Amino acid sequence: MFSSRLNWNVRPNRISALLAEKLRAGSLVLDLTESNPTRVGLIYPQAEILAALADTSTLRYHPSPRGLDSAREAVAGYYGDRGTRTSPSSILLTASTSEAYAYLFKLLTNPGDEILAPRPSYPLFEFLAGLESVHIRQYPLRYDGAWHVDFHALEQAITPRTRGIVVVNPNNPTGSFLKRAELDRLDTLAAERGLAVLSDEVFRDYTFAEDAERESTLVGDRLALTFSMSGLSKIAGLPQMKLGWIVACGPGSERALNALELIADTYLSVSTPVQVALHRLLALSGGILEQIRERTASNLALLREAVHGSAATLLRAEGGWYAVLQVPRIRTEEELTLKLLDECGVLVQPGFFFDFESEAYLVLSLLPQPATFAEGVARLRSVI
Repeated sequence: MFSSRLNWNVRPNRISALLAEKLRAGSLVLDLTESNPTRVGLIYPQAEILAALADTSTLRYHPSPRGLDSAREAVAGYYGDRGTRTSPSSILLTASTSEAYAYLFKLLTNPGDEILAPRPSYPLFEFLAGLESVHIRQYPLRYDGAWHVDFHALEQAITPRTRGIVVVNPNNPTGSFLKRAELDRLDTLAAERGLAVLSDEVFRDYTFAEDAERESTLVGDRLALTFSMSGLSKIAGLPQMKLGWIVACGPGSERALNALELIADTYLSVSTPVQVALHRLLALSGGILEQIRERTASNLALLREAVHGSAATLLRAEGGWYAVLQVPRIRTEEELTLKLLDECGVLVQPGFFFDFESEAYLVLSLLPQPATFAEGVARLRSVI
């Protein structure tokens, strides 16, 4: 009766089943996977956020497929504040980055076409692509003290049905940014092969150190048709506000935006209140963003100190909200994750959740409150 696009395995895995059992029993679980900024004790300017949503103009509906002019001007201002010039006319609003991916897959592909995506990375692309009847082919990131794109493997992954290349900048969970030389090579390759580049930049504002070779955004003069995506969820720590965007640049960007406008006009999914409030929400985001930066940097430093001299290795991260530990392969990642949860009450994510090519890796969120994180890491070290 239902579409084969929904033939997903939704049965609980052993880790989620054990977690549910623990929670039903009332056991205390130290969650080192928490990625929701509204649940980790941040101080939000509540009155100001609510006031931004109380503007009377939110009561009037003026459907605009690309997004209200004022909202797109606010997004252009966000880039301008970070030293990148773009025009509101190059911007299209969406309800989320996930919806931005869906629009771009609709724009670029026919059923059965392919999109290249990095490995390891956040395990969402296959689901989004599957809903558009598109296939994901992976290209690897390699680690040799720092993460980098394996361009030989990337080129080998391109087929006649490839339509675009996804980059996550910085990557989730590795925290690695594209470097200038990598972007130049990627831009040239995509232009020569007639491919679009889709850049997910939701974590771009979260860096742990400066690096002159780093590229934090692909917005700018590009050889290939390029789409940069971001939104309020990470920038302002407001995932519930549901507003994202696409910035198009490079050859054919205006034609692409016209086509995206047709797609957006079919759904008109972005709500008026969040568009009207966007300028003020972005202005308020600085304090929230700074709290998250301080939290992630502090937890990363604590983790680095905690595993020093242990059997675990903390992989280098340049930014984002996550840390990756390489641990001895004396048991599988699943077995280790289950042991931590069952015997220590600590929840982490195994590397295979993110398609790491080999074992054994653990992925930890750097967002949890410091006391929770410190205790969880201490228990983790006692096991590894």
